[in-house]
Amino acid sequence: MRLIDLSVTIEHDAVSELVPPKIEFRSHEGAGLDFFKQAFGLAESDLVYSGGTAPGDEIFTFMSHTGTHVDAPFHYGPRSADGSPAPAIDDLPLDWFFGDGVVLDLRHLAPRDLIEVGHLQEALARIDYELKPHDIVLLHTGTDKKLHSKEYFEQPGMGRESTLWLVQEKGIRVIGIDAFGFDRPFAAMREDFERTGDGRYVWPAHFAGIEAPYCQIEKLANLDAIPCPHGFQVACFPIKVKHASAGFSRVVAFVQD
Repeated sequence: MRLIDLSVTIEHDAVSELVPPKIEFRSHEGAGLDFFKQAFGLAESDLVYSGGTAPGDEIFTFMSHTGTHVDAPFHYGPRSADGSPAPAIDDLPLDWFFGDGVVLDLRHLAPRDLIEVGHLQEALARIDYELKPHDIVLLHTGTDKKLHSKEYFEQPGMGRESTLWLVQEKGIRVIGIDAFGFDRPFAAMREDFERTGDGRYVWPAHFAGIEAPYCQIEKLANLDAIPCPHGFQVACFPIKVKHASAGFSRVVAFVQD
């Protein structure tokens, strides 16, 4: 079995993040050593096993939506359409996050294009695959190749109808995309809203999760490294943060050799 990493790294001041993360690296010879000196009341020469160094660590300041992460229904709104509290990331069942993976190739779509139901159906027809409930659907747009640039924010994105088709009609609970966001870029949605005054252009794929709760994985990468469009498994367990809207995830494809 081969393991394929489908995640991006979290990096200090990354240009591909809406809110660039801040990482304070505390070195073995600096802040880490100062901590050990205070904690144990010792000098460098007393650290016999390490040769005078102490543990290194990091302090992070960033959003829960930084790097590859899983969005919970609570991200889309406080309540689902039936009035019940929207599940936070720590409320969701683990079996949503491990299952059969399916890659849908949408690389022919241009930035700002709307991914419609027909596009999903065509991608499935090309690989001769019928979705089943709880498949983990991975949308391959190729946007991850622009990761370390401002162009990363330009991508095709899902709409309300295509999202509900996967969730309500096909029983999908987790959908991933190798792009910054799940919807089209904010600038594209704003242009449509300003042109029409119609609020239904704003975040339609996310807000579809109020009607039909589901999770999305944003900022995937390396989908082109998976050698087959189906017949593999995906693990995307999110970090368990109490009542949070998202959790970081090291997403991995398990491919049989």
